[in-house]
Amino acid sequence: MMHLLGKSRGRAIREGTLQHSAGDVSAGSEDRERIERRTDRVSGRLVEQFRATLGCIPPTPEVPQFLHWCLATPLTPNVELGTDGHPERGDFLPEVGLPRRMWAGGHLEFRASLADSDIVERTSRIDDIRETTGRSGRLCFVTVMHDYAVDGASRITERQDIVYRGAGETKPRAVPVEEEDEPVAMSREILPGAALLFRYSALTFNAHRIHYDLAYARDIEGYPALVVHGPLIATQLGAIAARCFGRPLRTFEFRSVAPVFADGVYRLEARHTAEGLSLRATQRGQLAMRAAAT
Repeated sequence: MMHLLGKSRGRAIREGTLQHSAGDVSAGSEDRERIERRTDRVSGRLVEQFRATLGCIPPTPEVPQFLHWCLATPLTPNVELGTDGHPERGDFLPEVGLPRRMWAGGHLEFRASLADSDIVERTSRIDDIRETTGRSGRLCFVTVMHDYAVDGASRITERQDIVYRGAGETKPRAVPVEEEDEPVAMSREILPGAALLFRYSALTFNAHRIHYDLAYARDIEGYPALVVHGPLIATQLGAIAARCFGRPLRTFEFRSVAPVFADGVYRLEARHTAEGLSLRATQRGQLAMRAAAT
């Protein structure tokens, strides 16, 4: 993050504490018993950095939704990062024997807003580990549940879906964009650049090299360009949804379908439904992310 490794930068101070239950690092029942707790503080400077990076967050007195992804992130020392920039597995997330990791989606429930200077405790636990073999080879799906609380009261609950795959496995199959029945209520086109990806990586303390190291993304992981963060796209979709509603979101669910690359424009769209809003992100005529908001 812009406020790094436990040192004061503005007023964002890392107060991370880590607790694990007993268990080994294999993907077994012990992993499902692991609990991790971290604390962090919301600061005015962090909020300003978040707004400056996203550029689509309205200047309201409230702390922006989705800023929680910048809080209580693991403070892994550089020497404990893997070659891809991710923390080595086996500390909290299990070691499953598959090197490539992707944040595949999740579900968020916003119960109450965060406020400046809140001390936020994030409690995380592994809810499910499931392996399968399909067209793209062996895959492992890990579900992590997070709860963000202030003074013991839950503010945000989240289900995070993570998928692991092999290094040489086939990339996700392209899904062409289909015509929707409902008209577009709001849309936005974004041309991402290296500065946006670098800043968001810093805000979320994310060292995954596919987001800032072009040579690594292209030559090692086989992508044509830098990869835009899935949570960044989800945040942008959430901002559009909030503008459509004219209020903060109550729930948000998203699923990544294919990567978005920083070498071209991607489009965000929102449509009204009976339940709320249907949202999607597309690039070059291909579906990249689906989401729903209430």
